[in-house]
Amino acid sequence: MSTMAIRDTTTMLRRNLRHMQRFPMMSIGTIGMPVLMMLLFVHVFGGSLDTTIPGGASYVDYLVPGILVMAVGAGAAWTSVNINTDMGEGIIARFRTMAISRYSVLTGQALSSLLNTVLSLALVIGVALLNGFRPSAGLTDWLAATGLLVLIAFAFTWLGIAFGMGAKTVAGANSSALPLQFLPFISSAFVPTDSMSSGLAWFAEHQPFTPITDTLRGLLIGTPIGDSGYWAVGWCLVLSAVGYARARVLFNRDPSR
Repeated sequence: MSTMAIRDTTTMLRRNLRHMQRFPMMSIGTIGMPVLMMLLFVHVFGGSLDTTIPGGASYVDYLVPGILVMAVGAGAAWTSVNINTDMGEGIIARFRTMAISRYSVLTGQALSSLLNTVLSLALVIGVALLNGFRPSAGLTDWLAATGLLVLIAFAFTWLGIAFGMGAKTVAGANSSALPLQFLPFISSAFVPTDSMSSGLAWFAEHQPFTPITDTLRGLLIGTPIGDSGYWAVGWCLVLSAVGYARARVLFNRDPSR
C-alpha cells in the first residue's frame, strides 16, 4: 500500500470513529442485543437446556462462544446501516470524485467497524464472566480464539459493507444483514445439532456458523474440534473474498444506476 493510500485510509478511519462518537446509540445497540440474548438464555432457558449439553459442561460455558459469533453478526449489521447512511446522504458519491486513494473509503470503514466489533466482543466476554462463564483456555488457546474472532469479524465486516452498498434504504441494509445475526439460532450456538430434527440438523451442520462456533467453543472450553477448525477458517476466507469483491464492484459502479 502506498503512502498516499495509508494516509487517506487513516483519515477515513478517524472520520468514521468520530461518526461513532456522535451516534453512540448505534454502538450500544450492537453490544446490547447479544448481551440481552445471553442473559435471556442463561437465566430464563438455561435450567431447561442445561440437560442437553454433552460432557457435563455448564450451559453458560456452552453458550458464550455462540453469543460471541452473534455479536460479530450484530457488528456487521451496524456496518451495513452506517455505510448505507453515508450513501443516502451522498457522501460516498462525493468521495468518489475527490483526489484520494480510491479504496481508502472502504478500508477506513472496514477498520473502524473492526474496532467497534472487537470492543463489543470484549464487553460481551466481560459480562459473560460476571454471569458464570469459566473458560479453561490457556494463553495459546486464547490467542487462537482471538485470531479466529478477528477473522470472523473481518469476513462479516466486508459482507456488511457489501450489503449496505447494495441496499437502497437503511431498512433494506439492516434487513440484508439479518442472516448474519439470526443464522446462529439454526446452528450449534444454542443447542447441539443432534437435538434438532433431521432436516434442520443437516442444515445446521452444513452452514458456516456451526464449524465457527464449534471451533471457538473448543478453544475456550476444551470441547472436541475435529475438522471444524479447517471449515471455520475456510468459510471465513471465502466470505471475506465474496464480501470484499462485491463491495468493490458496488463502489465502482455508476452512481446514477
